[in-house]
Amino acid sequence: MSTTPITLWCLHGAVGAAADWFPFRDAMESRGYQVRAIDLWRFLDCCPRSLAETAISLNAEVQASAGVNLLVGYSMGGRIALYCLLSENSPWDAAIIIGAHPGLVTEEEKIARRNIDTDWSVKCLHGEWETFLAEWQSQGILRDASSLSDRTPLRLRRKEIARSFLDWSLGAQENLWPRLPEIKIPILWLTGENDEKFTLLAERATALMPNARHQVISAAGHRLPWQNAQAFTDAVIVFVDHISRDSTKEA
Repeated sequence: MSTTPITLWCLHGAVGAAADWFPFRDAMESRGYQVRAIDLWRFLDCCPRSLAETAISLNAEVQASAGVNLLVGYSMGGRIALYCLLSENSPWDAAIIIGAHPGLVTEEEKIARRNIDTDWSVKCLHGEWETFLAEWQSQGILRDASSLSDRTPLRLRRKEIARSFLDWSLGAQENLWPRLPEIKIPILWLTGENDEKFTLLAERATALMPNARHQVISAAGHRLPWQNAQAFTDAVIVFVDHISRDSTKEA
């Protein structure tokens, strides 16, 4: 392994938590890699903040980190990760994108999605927390939550989570499809074999990027890092070990 420190910065999904990454962090740190699980809600604890503004702020934090920096983004965190990679102050050497959407194309699609996410925001902020959580987790794409961290503590973040449904809605996101060819660093884009929609999106996205590879993880759906944690971790290790060898050659 390279003596150059390699740090993985992990971004959780919607209604997620930094703690979701702790088992993955333990597995990677046992191999000598550093892992930073980021609490994305802190970026919204003072005021509204767009996806682009959030990416600039996160990038600024990482710029002071020595060594090789790899960005890992799941779902909503994957969308933020794409903004991070496309920002002028991007400090990233490689990235792993998991089940992310590069953006809606038409204004009609965006309006429809914003309406849906506004409803979620109201339920999150003003409804019963347990009812909101149960309804959120009952969505077909998200039903398997057995390996995720306890969602009870997120009650204290309900204001920020409700704001994220507005500020970070897919309907508020720029259509990033035309900009994907700008991402030149190595990219591993992962999807679960049972997540047909996001697998098709990943195939399209990686075809537009000059240094990207799409890999499908078996026995998993949208929440693949937790539905098949071993296969997910194995895929990441292969990718990161390759980045590590490359950094050793360059040194």
